[in-house]
Amino acid sequence: MVYVALLRGINVGGNNKINMKLLSQTFERVGMGSVMTYINTGNILFTDSMHSKQELCSILEEAIYTDFGLAIKVIVRSIEEYTQLIQSLPDHWTNDQSMRSDVLFLWDEINDESVIDKLKIKPEIDRVQYIPGAILWSVDKEHVTRSGMSKIIGTKIYQQITVRNVNTTRKIYELMLGIAKGIE
Repeated sequence: MVYVALLRGINVGGNNKINMKLLSQTFERVGMGSVMTYINTGNILFTDSMHSKQELCSILEEAIYTDFGLAIKVIVRSIEEYTQLIQSLPDHWTNDQSMRSDVLFLWDEINDESVIDKLKIKPEIDRVQYIPGAILWSVDKEHVTRSGMSKIIGTKIYQQITVRNVNTTRKIYELMLGIAKGIE
């Protein structure tokens, strides 16, 4: 099975620095196959056929703590879950000069449609959609400073998500498909 591990809060603002090559070695050390990293913000693609997602999260969080001394939260998504996410993501959403579009990956504890009710969404400018495992959020760049998206920083919900922009989200999927094709 092809998975992606999304690490929360590494290599951001000079904090929780982890070398991606060493991180790949950590994943391999604990038995993950076809390990590949994408950019420096904690996106690790891998294969495993032995463990549940919950077990994978525990194994990986423990391995990161052992090798780097950092208590980093990990979200794991299978290629099937990621395919559903990509299919739900509007094709016209971009992350460029005109639009900011992000995927807020949810920890299991808050993975419920009711999480939307806890967000400060501004319906006149924010486009927000819950899908199982994530919240899709887009706003035109001219309204970013007024968007409710920036209001979640520092909240309890913010501690239970990890965010990737849509460009990164789509590239991760492309890489997952490449790994899947390579192991067929």
